[in-house]
Amino acid sequence: MNDQPTKRDRARTLAQVERDADGCRRCDLYKHATQTVFGAGPVGAKLMLVGEQPGDQEDKAGEPFVGPAGTLLREALVEAGIPIAAVYLTNAVKHFKWKPAGKRRLHERPNREEILACRLWFDDEVRLVKPGAIIALGATAASVVLGSGPKVLRDRGKLFPSPLAPIVTLTVHPSSILRAPDAAARATARRLFVRDLAAIAKRQFPGR
Repeated sequence: MNDQPTKRDRARTLAQVERDADGCRRCDLYKHATQTVFGAGPVGAKLMLVGEQPGDQEDKAGEPFVGPAGTLLREALVEAGIPIAAVYLTNAVKHFKWKPAGKRRLHERPNREEILACRLWFDDEVRLVKPGAIIALGATAASVVLGSGPKVLRDRGKLFPSPLAPIVTLTVHPSSILRAPDAAARATARRLFVRDLAAIAKRQFPGR
């Protein structure tokens, strides 16, 4: 008898984890967030992309990577030859941390305790999705996926041995591209970002 869970079973279990995460009170971030923003994408995804946390628009929509950085990311995936339907998108922290600035809500970086409080949701996602590759986007995600040793700018594009997936690497977060000081800098940063994604596309999506 085959005791391995089917894709349908794993997907149902992932849905249960998402329901549990909806009621998460493991840190205080839920008090000021609109909702939990869980990951989205298929079980068995060839690629999992991990960001830091949802932003203002993600917090309101309840979906990851739907704001300006998400738009840039999705465009870069297309340019790199990666089908979005084969990608699982998530964040290391599932609630939006922010501070008020007039009528705006400005991003604040989550602290170590908040990151650790959310770790179990990320571990469940990896266990149930079983991605073929993981790319950490930015320093916070890199610390969760790879620990404190790797540095984004120094090590971007390098492959690291990991129990999480057969291929694990890191690159910049797309929001850093949007923060570049001028159009030329943004164009260069975007080109390098697409290059990093394309290197994984050659491994995970050959022939595209």
